[in-house]
Amino acid sequence: MGTSRWSASGSGEGRPATTWRNGRTVSSASTMASPTTASTAPGPDWWGWSSRSRACNSQLASMDGGTMQLRSSYRWFVVGVFFLFMLLHQADKLLIGPLTTPIMEEFGINEAQMGAVSSLAIGVAAVLYLVWGYFYDRYARAKLVALASFIWGSTTWLNALAPNYPTFLATRATTGIDDSSYPGIFSLLSDYFGPRMRGKVYGLLQVAQPLGYMLGTILALTLGASLGWRNVFFITGGVGILVAVLIFFGIRELPRGRAEPEMEGLAEIGAYRIDLTKARALLRNSSLLLLMAQGFFGVFPWNVITFWFFRYLEVERGYTSDQVMVTMLLAILFLSAGYFLGGYMGDLAFRHTRRGRVLVAGTGVLSGAVLLYLTLNVPLEQTGLFMVFLSATGITMSIAAPNVPATIHDIIEPEARSTAHSLTYFAENIGSAAAPFLAGLIAVRSSLHVAI
Repeated sequence: MGTSRWSASGSGEGRPATTWRNGRTVSSASTMASPTTASTAPGPDWWGWSSRSRACNSQLASMDGGTMQLRSSYRWFVVGVFFLFMLLHQADKLLIGPLTTPIMEEFGINEAQMGAVSSLAIGVAAVLYLVWGYFYDRYARAKLVALASFIWGSTTWLNALAPNYPTFLATRATTGIDDSSYPGIFSLLSDYFGPRMRGKVYGLLQVAQPLGYMLGTILALTLGASLGWRNVFFITGGVGILVAVLIFFGIRELPRGRAEPEMEGLAEIGAYRIDLTKARALLRNSSLLLLMAQGFFGVFPWNVITFWFFRYLEVERGYTSDQVMVTMLLAILFLSAGYFLGGYMGDLAFRHTRRGRVLVAGTGVLSGAVLLYLTLNVPLEQTGLFMVFLSATGITMSIAAPNVPATIHDIIEPEARSTAHSLTYFAENIGSAAAPFLAGLIAVRSSLHVAI
């Protein structure tokens, strides 16, 4: 996808520049290596990676006037913290799925009204992706992620206090504010890990999403019955505030582009920031537009399944709570494996062809769609066969996920990656925001099977 990794160039004010042969202008300072040294530093054409290691734990980065040696252990600590954030955030975000029935019963609402709750939150997140993405490319990403975690905790508490359906609808919409925080995480990690590792790292990180779904399921089906859905929300909201403190004090910001091959050998890296001109230029990137189009249609079924599948198993397949838990836990385990498998396959395929990640992702999407259709048409009495097809669907549906951010970071400059990622999320959420509501309408008139 695309003929060049980066097409734009430019240096910071008052800083000389070194231009690599792929056209990228890398800013330098008087404390950097000499122009001769910098210009002869390794800077191969990006689409033809050599076998050189891109590990960045031995490189130096300039931060706030000081020099910091990044150790491999700290890089993985950062991954661990963000994994924890995404795990617990997803658990909180997706709790509403397994808690749908008690919430509906308390407020006396139907499927269409309940579907509107999630659709509104998704709509809020979609709009704010553009804001968060631009801020991430302008300001310190780690601190903004900490802010998002604090907002997650605060809005979840507000949602737990809702006395009636209109208030619940409004406060649940505010939980969409922090749902737009992930582009900054992927952007910051792209400065900790080079291109040859990113697919695997992103795949590992995205395993937190289905595991968060699993954790949310366990919390909902165990604590939900004994404590009630409101107290479960209070617990997860409190966790969000604790994680915010951990991120604020534990995660260091890095210069944008630090782990790129073009920056290798530089003693100091200039500060890059996006501006409105570069932001508008993203809309002329044909590869990014293709990813946005795919996301616009591709995430619709994900939102329907995430929100309604628990109720589908309970109401239309006649599963008990224990059967629902076992079925979903097994499906989520296979879904988790698909994330890491997709990242590994994407990295491997990319070494052979620049379209490798896209080919892997497309194969996963197509096979997942076919298997989902077959899964839903398994007869009700054949629970074993249903489980087999559901597991196969899970592992194939998630293969594409880690290859999307990796592809974005392959084709977009470091200072515009959060904005570019936010544009794809915006397209995904705009395309799928109405999914829970529309599925609810169809379920009222027909069935959840037909809706899904």
